[in-house]
Order: sequence, then C-alpha cells, then structure tokens
Amino acid sequence: MTAHRFHPSILREYDIRGVFGETLSADDARAVGRSFGSVVRSRGGSRVAVGCDGRISTPVLEHALIDGLTASGVDVVRIGLGPSPMLYFAATPGSGGLAPEVQGGVQVTGSHNPANHNGFKMVLEGAPFFGTDIVDLGRIAAEGAWTSGNGRIEDADVSAEYVDCLIGALDGLSHGPLDSLAIGWDAGNGAAGPLIEALTARLPGRHVLLHTRVDGHFPNHHPDPTVETNLSDLRRAVADGSLDFGLAFDGDGDRIGAVDGKGRVLWADQLLTIFAEEVLQERPNSTVIADVKASSTLFARIAELGGVPLMWKTGHSPIKSKMKETSAPLAGEMSGHMFFADKYFGYDDALYAAVRLIAATGRLGKSVTAMRDAMPHMVATPEMRFAVLRERKVAVVDEVLAALRRDGSSVNDTDGVRVDTPDGWWLLRPSNTEDVLVVRAEASDEGGLARLMAEVDARLDAVGIRRPV
Repeated sequence: MTAHRFHPSILREYDIRGVFGETLSADDARAVGRSFGSVVRSRGGSRVAVGCDGRISTPVLEHALIDGLTASGVDVVRIGLGPSPMLYFAATPGSGGLAPEVQGGVQVTGSHNPANHNGFKMVLEGAPFFGTDIVDLGRIAAEGAWTSGNGRIEDADVSAEYVDCLIGALDGLSHGPLDSLAIGWDAGNGAAGPLIEALTARLPGRHVLLHTRVDGHFPNHHPDPTVETNLSDLRRAVADGSLDFGLAFDGDGDRIGAVDGKGRVLWADQLLTIFAEEVLQERPNSTVIADVKASSTLFARIAELGGVPLMWKTGHSPIKSKMKETSAPLAGEMSGHMFFADKYFGYDDALYAAVRLIAATGRLGKSVTAMRDAMPHMVATPEMRFAVLRERKVAVVDEVLAALRRDGSSVNDTDGVRVDTPDGWWLLRPSNTEDVLVVRAEASDEGGLARLMAEVDARLDAVGIRRPV
C-alpha cells in the first residue's frame, strides 16, 4: 500500500464512520492506522492503545487498523472489547490507565449507529482528535506520507482499574441511603454490557440488568438511548420492578439515557440540571457548558444555582475542547454525552455519569423522580433532521442568519442560529456529519410551539427550502 483515498463520506467532524462493505473497508482501517501512527510518531510518540466494540465487522477492522499502526512503527497495546470511555481512560494521563506509556488511542466502534456501520474514534496526548486532525489523516493517506517501521503488539486488561475509577464517584458518601435504591440498567447489547455487570456487582442497592450480552446484531433494540422508542424495555423493567430509576446506554457506552420512577424520560439537559446542582454545591461560580440544543430552563437553572451557564457548539469534541479552555467542571449535550472534569478527566463517559447520578441522589438527598417533578414543564419538538444538497447546507443557515439580523431578531450564532422570542426559542443548524439541516424548538405551551415552528418554516421558505412535515 503506497497511498490510499477514503470514501469522501467517512471522514467526519468527530470521528471516521461508514457502512462496512460499502463506504468502509479493511483497507480503510489499515490506512487509518498507518496515518494516525504517522501523526503519533511526528509528535514524538511511540505507543497507541486500541479498544473495540462488539459489532460483527469489528474484528476485521481492528486487525487491519493494528496492521497499519505497526507498519508506521508504532507499538500497539490491545485493551480488547469495551466501551469507548474505557479506551479514553487507558489513554488519559493521570487516570491510572496506560498513559503516559501510551500517547494516543483508537477505538473501533460504530457508536450508536445501525449494526452495519462502524468506524474509529481517536484521542492523542489526552485530547480529542477531530476536525482538521481528521482531515489531515485523509491528506496523509492520499499522499502516502507515512512513516515506516515494525511496531510490536501486546495485550493489557484495564477493566478492573476502570471500574475502580468509576466506583470512586461514590467516595465520601455513606452507603446507607444508597442501599435502598433499585435501579435498572439497559446495555442494549452494546460494548458496555460486561462492564455494567462488573460495576453493578460492586454498587450499593438492587440492580436489574437488561441486554448486557454483547451482540453486534443488537437483537433487542437499536442502541441509541436518546430515541424514546429504544427505552421501552427499560420503562417496563422500572414499572414491573418498582425501580427508582433506569439507565440506558448506546453501543459504545458514551451516551446515557434515563427514565425516572414514573417512567418519564429524563432528557440530557434534564440530567445535566441534576448534575449541575450537585457540582455547584461544591464548586460555586463554576462554568457549566451545554450545547445549543439544550433547554433554556437548563441555562436559567445553572445561573440560579450560582453557576455560569455557557452555550456552546454541538459535538463531543468541541465540548471537550471548550471545557479545557474554560476550566469548566461539567458539560453535556443533547445527544446524551456527559462530561465531568469534576473528580474525573473531562471526557464523555456514560458509565461514570450513571454512577454520578446515583451519587447525586445521596449528596442532594432527593430522589431522581422528585428532581424530575421539580423541573419546569416545557413543550419541545424532537430534533428534526432533513436532507439538503451539500452545497446548500451551510448557505441556507447563513442566509437565514442574515435575514434575522436585518430584522433585528435576538440571535445566538454560536452554532447555526438560535432565536429567542416571547414564545420560547428555535434552532436551525447544519449537521457537522451529514448533509442535513437540524431544527429544534421549545416553548411553554403548544400554542407557542406552533408559532415558533411557523416562523421556522417561513424563514426556510424565504430561502427556498421546504421542511418535510
């Protein structure tokens, strides 16, 4: 292999992702390894950790990835099957994992996507590897500008150290009140299943486990806990077992979903409200970050609790980078990624977030259901996504933004356009990973929501776009 060109659709903003056998192949995996290994060596590194999820195509891709890494002269430490956060743990300095002996990490995973998808998430020197970094991998591969060598391969098991670290979220808490908790866990047949079994065996309380057997076909339901229909099994378990709350996870364990004791979904911004109350008790005046899709009630609540709310761009990599820049101890986004730099390492880890939710009930002295009861009632659309031509995707948002500014509207352009009105707010943004536009709106009642959506549609009509209804 002297050079390689990737399918143009697979080099995404935050990771590399495609359909195995169509846009993603073993040759792509080998080129990813060769290119990433070359970047590691250019920065003075020599060892990379590799983890993987449980998809059917993962063994083939992992093998080819490691071939590429070792051909670049990088040594590989295989940590095996597990969630992406375990790979981050292994590659993060100071975590108790493998760093600084390893300088980077690659997880072979299709994340929350359908079973025939797969891809790669990468970290380097304890920081997310995204955006222009991924574009640069494409350039290196196309030019064949690779380093060469004969790296070695070894295996390491970091799972026990990782679970120890997760359990640390309960440090300082009396287990007495927690012993009475009853919690449901739905692993969705994803890579987090075995770790959930190991974790819950050591947690206080009673735990009901669903779908912890890793199965790349995902026979029970799709592994994305931010889609309400995927929470049906968890809701049933909570109701049947009179559980206090339930937790759900995506295919690689970096997205969390939850339902309370009444079976109501706690969306990510509602979970972040709970986490913010706990964190701000000990760290008043701290910055808490949420993405532009989050409820206005979250930002108001952060301020009410004595924190500094910061609205930022959607995407786990931009969020992590902004956390470092602002020294924020906590962040989250509506896709279910939760980031704790408070007593943790700042990367998105759904298992850690789960243990922090247990800890919050103890530290705040409130049940998850009671905290959900206390939240303001708002009505919101789901995230609406619709296809547009690639060349129009960004231009449409720019044209709408220009018109809003001419009209003197209250606009936040952090990531697309988010418009405040007396009824609430609406958002229009281009997806970073697909040729789609994203719309969301929130109001205090259905009438207000209808008016917001009418404004969205009028703004889109004015630039020649019709939103499918």
